[in-house]
Amino acid sequence: MRVKFCGFTQSSDIKTAAQLGADAVGLVFYPPSPRAVTVEQAQLLSASLPAFISVVALVVNMSKDELVELANNVPFDIIQFHGDESPEQCAKLAGLVNKRWIKALRIDSEQHTAASVSAQINAFAAAGANSVLLDAYHPHKYGGTGARFDWSLLPQDSSLPIILAGGLDADNVAATLDLPIYAVDVSGGIEIDKGKKDAAKMRAFMKAVKRDRWQSVTVTDAN
Repeated sequence: MRVKFCGFTQSSDIKTAAQLGADAVGLVFYPPSPRAVTVEQAQLLSASLPAFISVVALVVNMSKDELVELANNVPFDIIQFHGDESPEQCAKLAGLVNKRWIKALRIDSEQHTAASVSAQINAFAAAGANSVLLDAYHPHKYGGTGARFDWSLLPQDSSLPIILAGGLDADNVAATLDLPIYAVDVSGGIEIDKGKKDAAKMRAFMKAVKRDRWQSVTVTDAN
Protein backbone atom coordinates (compact mmCIF):
# COMPACT_ATOMS: atom_id res chain seq x y z
CA MET A 1 0.00 0.00 0.00
CA ARG A 2 1.37 3.40 -1.01
CA VAL A 3 0.70 6.51 1.07
CA LYS A 4 0.22 10.10 -0.05
CA PHE A 5 0.06 12.86 2.55
CA CYS A 6 -1.59 15.96 1.11
CA GLY A 7 -2.07 19.64 1.87
CA PHE A 8 1.33 20.72 3.22
CA THR A 9 2.07 24.33 4.05
CA GLN A 10 5.07 23.99 6.40
CA SER A 11 8.56 22.66 5.72
CA SER A 12 8.84 21.00 9.14
CA ASP A 13 5.74 18.93 8.41
CA ILE A 14 6.89 17.82 4.98
CA LYS A 15 10.27 16.77 6.41
CA THR A 16 8.46 14.66 9.00
CA ALA A 17 6.40 13.01 6.27
CA ALA A 18 9.60 12.11 4.44
CA GLN A 19 11.18 10.68 7.59
CA LEU A 20 8.13 8.52 8.19
CA GLY A 21 8.30 7.03 4.70
CA ALA A 22 5.44 8.72 2.82
CA ASP A 23 5.59 7.79 -0.86
CA ALA A 24 4.17 11.09 -2.11
CA VAL A 25 3.27 14.53 -0.82
CA GLY A 26 0.58 16.79 -2.22
CA LEU A 27 0.72 20.55 -2.63
CA VAL A 28 -2.56 22.39 -3.21
CA PHE A 29 -2.68 25.09 -5.90
CA TYR A 30 -6.32 26.08 -5.45
CA PRO A 31 -6.61 29.50 -3.78
CA PRO A 32 -10.01 28.93 -2.08
CA SER A 33 -8.53 26.00 -0.14
CA PRO A 34 -7.21 26.69 3.39
CA ARG A 35 -4.29 24.41 2.42
CA ALA A 36 -3.35 26.35 -0.71
CA VAL A 37 0.26 27.38 -1.23
CA THR A 38 1.93 29.96 -3.43
CA VAL A 39 4.63 29.20 -5.98
CA GLU A 40 7.23 30.54 -3.55
CA GLN A 41 5.98 28.32 -0.72
CA ALA A 42 5.88 25.32 -3.04
CA GLN A 43 9.49 25.88 -4.09
CA LEU A 44 10.62 25.80 -0.45
CA LEU A 45 8.48 22.78 0.39
CA SER A 46 9.73 20.80 -2.61
CA ALA A 47 13.32 21.60 -1.70
CA SER A 48 12.73 20.01 1.72
CA LEU A 49 12.27 16.55 0.21
CA PRO A 50 14.86 13.86 -0.49
CA ALA A 51 14.96 12.03 -3.80
CA PHE A 52 12.40 9.33 -4.67
CA ILE A 53 9.43 10.99 -2.95
CA SER A 54 6.91 12.20 -5.53
CA VAL A 55 5.57 15.74 -5.41
CA VAL A 56 1.94 15.93 -6.55
CA ALA A 57 0.46 19.25 -7.69
CA LEU A 58 -3.27 19.41 -6.94
CA VAL A 59 -5.06 21.78 -9.32
CA VAL A 60 -8.72 22.62 -9.83
CA ASN A 61 -9.90 23.79 -13.25
CA MET A 62 -6.56 25.50 -13.84
CA SER A 63 -6.01 27.22 -17.19
CA LYS A 64 -3.26 26.06 -19.52
CA ASP A 65 -1.28 29.26 -19.04
CA GLU A 66 -1.41 28.91 -15.26
CA LEU A 67 -0.36 25.27 -15.43
CA VAL A 68 2.57 26.01 -17.73
CA GLU A 69 3.67 28.81 -15.42
CA LEU A 70 3.40 26.47 -12.44
CA ALA A 71 5.41 23.73 -14.14
CA ASN A 72 8.10 26.22 -15.11
CA ASN A 73 8.56 27.31 -11.50
CA VAL A 74 7.77 24.35 -9.22
CA PRO A 75 9.54 20.97 -9.50
CA PHE A 76 6.54 18.66 -9.19
CA ASP A 77 6.26 15.15 -10.62
CA ILE A 78 2.55 14.45 -11.06
CA ILE A 79 -0.56 16.54 -11.70
CA GLN A 80 -3.70 15.73 -9.71
CA PHE A 81 -6.68 17.19 -11.59
CA HIS A 82 -9.26 17.74 -8.88
CA GLY A 83 -11.90 19.80 -10.65
CA ASP A 84 -14.38 19.33 -13.49
CA GLU A 85 -11.75 18.53 -16.11
CA SER A 86 -12.79 16.10 -18.84
CA PRO A 87 -10.54 13.22 -19.92
CA GLU A 88 -9.60 15.16 -23.05
CA GLN A 89 -8.79 18.33 -21.11
CA CYS A 90 -6.60 16.42 -18.64
CA ALA A 91 -4.66 14.73 -21.42
CA LYS A 92 -4.11 17.99 -23.27
CA LEU A 93 -3.02 19.94 -20.19
CA ALA A 94 -0.68 17.22 -18.95
CA GLY A 95 0.82 16.94 -22.42
CA LEU A 96 1.64 20.65 -22.45
CA VAL A 97 3.94 20.22 -19.45
CA ASN A 98 4.95 16.60 -20.09
CA LYS A 99 3.74 15.27 -16.72
CA ARG A 100 2.07 12.09 -15.53
CA TRP A 101 -1.38 12.70 -14.15
CA ILE A 102 -4.13 11.57 -11.79
CA LYS A 103 -7.81 12.42 -11.99
CA ALA A 104 -9.84 12.81 -8.82
CA LEU A 105 -13.41 11.53 -9.10
CA ARG A 106 -16.00 12.55 -6.54
CA ILE A 107 -18.18 9.55 -5.69
CA ASP A 108 -21.79 10.09 -4.67
CA SER A 109 -22.85 7.04 -2.66
CA GLU A 110 -26.51 7.65 -3.52
CA GLN A 111 -26.06 8.22 -7.24
CA HIS A 112 -23.14 6.06 -8.30
CA THR A 113 -22.92 2.32 -8.82
CA ALA A 114 -19.82 0.18 -9.16
CA ALA A 115 -20.53 0.03 -12.89
CA SER A 116 -20.80 3.81 -13.27
CA VAL A 117 -17.60 4.31 -11.30
CA SER A 118 -15.84 1.81 -13.58
CA ALA A 119 -17.15 3.63 -16.64
CA GLN A 120 -15.70 6.92 -15.43
CA ILE A 121 -12.36 5.29 -14.67
CA ASN A 122 -12.30 3.69 -18.13
CA ALA A 123 -12.78 7.07 -19.79
CA PHE A 124 -9.75 8.54 -18.02
CA ALA A 125 -7.71 5.39 -18.62
CA ALA A 126 -8.36 5.77 -22.35
CA ALA A 127 -7.14 9.37 -22.16
CA GLY A 128 -3.84 8.35 -20.57
CA ALA A 129 -4.32 8.81 -16.82
CA ASN A 130 -1.81 7.02 -14.63
CA SER A 131 -4.21 6.55 -11.70
CA VAL A 132 -7.53 7.79 -10.36
CA LEU A 133 -8.26 9.16 -6.92
CA LEU A 134 -11.70 8.42 -5.52
CA ASP A 135 -13.08 10.87 -2.96
CA ALA A 136 -16.49 11.62 -1.47
CA TYR A 137 -18.82 13.88 -3.45
CA HIS A 138 -19.81 17.27 -2.06
CA PRO A 139 -22.04 19.62 -4.07
CA HIS A 140 -20.02 22.73 -3.24
CA LYS A 141 -16.47 21.47 -2.59
CA TYR A 142 -13.80 19.79 -4.67
CA GLY A 143 -12.43 17.70 -1.83
CA GLY A 144 -10.96 18.05 1.63
CA THR A 145 -14.33 17.43 3.27
CA GLY A 146 -13.23 14.59 5.55
CA ALA A 147 -16.24 12.55 4.41
CA ARG A 148 -16.25 8.93 3.27
CA PHE A 149 -18.18 7.36 0.43
CA ASP A 150 -19.48 3.80 0.22
CA TRP A 151 -16.40 1.66 -0.33
CA SER A 152 -18.51 -1.14 -1.76
CA LEU A 153 -18.61 0.98 -4.94
CA LEU A 154 -14.91 0.36 -5.55
CA PRO A 155 -14.58 -1.71 -8.73
CA GLN A 156 -12.79 -5.03 -8.34
CA ASP A 157 -11.18 -4.90 -11.77
CA SER A 158 -10.35 -1.23 -12.27
CA SER A 159 -8.58 -0.28 -15.50
CA LEU A 160 -6.43 2.15 -13.46
CA PRO A 161 -4.75 1.93 -10.05
CA ILE A 162 -7.11 3.42 -7.45
CA ILE A 163 -6.03 5.92 -4.80
CA LEU A 164 -8.58 6.08 -1.98
CA ALA A 165 -9.28 9.37 -0.20
CA GLY A 166 -11.95 10.82 2.05
CA GLY A 167 -12.24 10.63 5.82
CA LEU A 168 -9.18 8.47 6.39
CA ASP A 169 -7.20 8.51 9.63
CA ALA A 170 -5.07 6.19 11.74
CA ASP A 171 -8.14 4.56 13.28
CA ASN A 172 -9.82 3.45 10.06
CA VAL A 173 -7.08 3.14 7.43
CA ALA A 174 -6.32 -0.47 8.41
CA ALA A 175 -9.77 -1.33 7.07
CA THR A 176 -8.60 -0.34 3.59
CA LEU A 177 -5.79 -2.89 3.41
CA ASP A 178 -8.01 -5.56 1.86
CA LEU A 179 -9.71 -3.20 -0.60
CA PRO A 180 -8.88 -3.27 -4.35
CA ILE A 181 -6.79 -0.10 -4.16
CA TYR A 182 -3.22 0.93 -4.91
CA ALA A 183 -2.76 3.78 -2.41
CA VAL A 184 -4.39 5.93 0.25
CA ASP A 185 -4.45 9.71 0.40
CA VAL A 186 -4.94 11.64 3.64
CA SER A 187 -4.98 15.31 4.59
CA GLY A 188 -7.38 16.24 7.40
CA GLY A 189 -6.84 12.96 9.22
CA ILE A 190 -3.24 13.91 10.02
CA GLU A 191 -3.82 17.55 10.98
CA ILE A 192 -4.16 19.67 14.08
CA ASP A 193 -5.43 22.55 11.94
CA LYS A 194 -6.02 23.15 8.23
CA GLY A 195 -2.65 22.86 6.54
CA LYS A 196 -0.79 22.15 9.79
CA LYS A 197 0.11 18.51 10.28
CA ASP A 198 0.48 16.56 13.50
CA ALA A 199 3.62 14.40 13.73
CA ALA A 200 1.98 11.91 16.09
CA LYS A 201 -1.00 11.47 13.75
CA MET A 202 1.27 11.02 10.75
CA ARG A 203 3.30 8.41 12.63
CA ALA A 204 0.15 6.56 13.74
CA PHE A 205 -1.18 6.57 10.18
CA MET A 206 2.02 5.10 8.79
CA LYS A 207 2.09 2.53 11.60
CA ALA A 208 -1.39 1.37 10.62
CA VAL A 209 -0.52 1.08 6.93
CA LYS A 210 3.11 0.00 6.90
CA ARG A 211 3.70 -1.81 10.14
CA ASP A 212 7.17 -3.06 9.22
CA ARG A 213 8.61 0.18 7.84
CA TRP A 214 7.65 2.60 10.59
CA GLN A 215 9.26 0.76 13.51
CA SER A 216 12.83 1.84 12.74
CA VAL A 217 11.89 5.51 12.34
CA THR A 218 12.43 8.09 15.08
CA VAL A 219 10.79 11.48 14.58
CA THR A 220 10.92 14.59 16.74
CA ASP A 221 7.59 16.39 16.90
CA ALA A 222 8.33 19.80 15.40
CA ASN A 223 4.96 21.15 16.54
